[in-house]
Amino acid sequence: MGRGRRDKVYLTVEDRENLEQISRNGYAPAKKILHARILLMCDEGKYSKRTWTDEEIAEALQVHRNTVGRIRQRFLQKGEKPALERQLRKTPPTPPKVDGSSEAHIIALCCADPPEGRAEWTIRLLTSELKQRQVITEISASTVWRTPKKNELRPWKTQRFCIPERDLARFVAEMEVVLDLYSTEPCEEEPLIAMDEASKQLLGEVYPPIAMQPGQDKKEDYHYEREGVQALFMFVDPHRGWRRVSSRDSRTRIDWAEEIRQLLDEDYPNARKVKLLSDNLNTHNIASLYEAFPAPEAHRLARRLEIYHTPRNGSWLNVAETELSVLSKQCLDRRIPSKDKLKEEIDAWQKSRNQNASKVIWRFSTSDARVKLKHLYPVFEQEE
Repeated sequence: MGRGRRDKVYLTVEDRENLEQISRNGYAPAKKILHARILLMCDEGKYSKRTWTDEEIAEALQVHRNTVGRIRQRFLQKGEKPALERQLRKTPPTPPKVDGSSEAHIIALCCADPPEGRAEWTIRLLTSELKQRQVITEISASTVWRTPKKNELRPWKTQRFCIPERDLARFVAEMEVVLDLYSTEPCEEEPLIAMDEASKQLLGEVYPPIAMQPGQDKKEDYHYEREGVQALFMFVDPHRGWRRVSSRDSRTRIDWAEEIRQLLDEDYPNARKVKLLSDNLNTHNIASLYEAFPAPEAHRLARRLEIYHTPRNGSWLNVAETELSVLSKQCLDRRIPSKDKLKEEIDAWQKSRNQNASKVIWRFSTSDARVKLKHLYPVFEQEE
């Protein structure tokens, strides 16, 4: 049909009223409302206020010009209802490429181990494997992706559990011992000391860094020289607000035993017994004292030491770990070139912290754990 000639539409009063009602009906399908507006604008009868061209109608309603022509022809040939309703497909829909059987294959592949030499399943790898196994000979990666997405399968993601189900009883038992320690009233004769270990790599500069200036950040070269590693021993008295940090060349049983001797004989010489809270490292036990000192000396130290261990997977229960984090952020988060420089910086940091008596206020109690961590308790008594 040319631009100059077109079959004209003449609407009656009843036709216009019906179409106007549909076009204003917010509950009608969007296609039906659009077709009603097209017919109203196509009307060239005496009740129409303006004659619109197909191009003007298409531009006004944001549709293609051919769409306007098809709606007009359908109205003239078949009437109002066929023109307003969506035209049915003449051919049956194409059957989906992924049926129940092939979807089960895709799910099984996602849940199985990937081929040798591959760390994980990717969508491309799944598509290639389906074709290779003749499950589906022609399929795109985007079509394959629909099945893992629908079934919430993420073969590239691995979640790691922190506490195995079979280990819950052991965890909560040891956790409550630690929580009870924190909630016990502080005693000068039996102070509670938390300890933890860390390491610091010593790094020297290859080229001197450029100091910061207004409008210019500090700059340092990407290259550096490795100057060794120092072991850090952190001892914290959370009630007193005292801590001591030592750096050593190693962290063997001998090193730990010597740190314990210093804790008992120099830091707390008047304490009848020291309650030491540490992690489960194999050097943190009485046997290390007997490996480092003669039996009488080891026995003397052991009688003044009561060791408690944080549960495995529960290092967050150790306040010394928190203090190490503070040390790292405030003091060690930079390049330190030598052991002497490291010792100077650590001594200055701990002096400042001890002068301020920065305490650790632990507020999480056993009763809190039984409420907030009740999912960890194998048998939990529900409130009536």
